[in-house]
Amino acid sequence: MPRNRRTRFASSLPTLVLIFLCAVPATSLAEDATPPAAPSVVDLSTLTGRILADGSSTVEPFTGEAGDRFSALTEVFVEVEISGTGGGFRRFCAGESDLQNASRPINADEQAECEKNGVAYEVFPVAIDGITITVNPQNTWAQCLTVEQLRRLWEPDSTVRTWSDLDPSWPNVEIELYGPGPDSGTFDYFTEVIVGEAGLTRTDYQPSENDLDLVEGVASQNNALGYFGFTYYEADADRLRALPIDAGAGCITPTTQSIADGTYAPLSRELFIYVNSADLERPEVGEFLRFLLGESADIARTVGYVPMPDPIYAENSDRLEAVLAARA
Repeated sequence: MPRNRRTRFASSLPTLVLIFLCAVPATSLAEDATPPAAPSVVDLSTLTGRILADGSSTVEPFTGEAGDRFSALTEVFVEVEISGTGGGFRRFCAGESDLQNASRPINADEQAECEKNGVAYEVFPVAIDGITITVNPQNTWAQCLTVEQLRRLWEPDSTVRTWSDLDPSWPNVEIELYGPGPDSGTFDYFTEVIVGEAGLTRTDYQPSENDLDLVEGVASQNNALGYFGFTYYEADADRLRALPIDAGAGCITPTTQSIADGTYAPLSRELFIYVNSADLERPEVGEFLRFLLGESADIARTVGYVPMPDPIYAENSDRLEAVLAARA
C-alpha cells in the first residue's frame, strides 16, 4: 500500500534505551538537548528522485510525515508501503527498498539474508510506542485486563470464546478478535511479551498487517477486541476505547506519559528505521535521513508517538554524519 499522505495523525524507557545504547557502537552521546540537525551540504530544492520505504504499519505514519515534510522542500517523492515488519525485511534484505520501517529489531534469520545478499545497513531508533488494547465504545463492562487475561485470550488453543470466559461477571457474548498478521513486528513483540514466545498465538482471529484494517474491525463490532499501535488508537479515539493493562502494579492506561516512563508495561517498545547503506550514496536518500533524524522528536509528537531521549537522537545524527562523511 503506497502512501502519498492519506491522513495526518493527530524521560525514557530505561531498559529498552540501555539495551540500545549498549548495542550501538559508541560515539559521544550528547548530555544536553538534541542539537539542530547538521546543515545540508546540498540545495534541497535541487534534489529529485524517489525513495521507497516499506515495512511496519506502526512506523508508517512517522516515515510518511517525514516524507511529506521533505517533499515540500524538494522534488523527491517518498513512497511508504506497508508489508509488515517481517514482509518489509524480506524486501529490504533483497535490496528492493531503500528504507525499512520496523517495530522490532531485525532478527537473526533476516540478518543472515541481508548478509547473503550483500545488503549492509544502518539502524536508527526514532520513537517509542505502546501497543494498545482496544474495544468498541459499546463495551461498558471491561474496564481493565490483566496480563494473565491477555495471555489466556491469545495463547494457542485458547478456550476463551466469550467475554464471560475472561470474567464471569461479563456478558456471555463471543469476542470478535482483531490483531496483526504474522508479518507484523507488533505481532512478534506482543506474542513474545504476552504469550511467552514470538509467533505463538491463537489463529481464530481477523489478521491484518495494516493497522487501519484493525481499527475498522474494532470500531464496527460491538463485542470486538484488537491490538495495534498507539497512534492508530489516538487517531480514532472517538470510535475506540483503550483498555488499561495490569501487569502487577495496577491498571495502567496507555498515554504518552505512561509509555514514556515505562509504567505502561510490558507493551511499550521502540520503533526503528533501517537504511540500506549503499543507498546513502544517493544524495536524496542521505539528505532525507539527515532531515528525518533532525526532525524526529517533532515528528514523533505530531503523529502521536513518544520521542526518544535526546541523547539517542544526538547519537543517531552523529552516526549518520560519520557514515555520510566516509562515503563522501
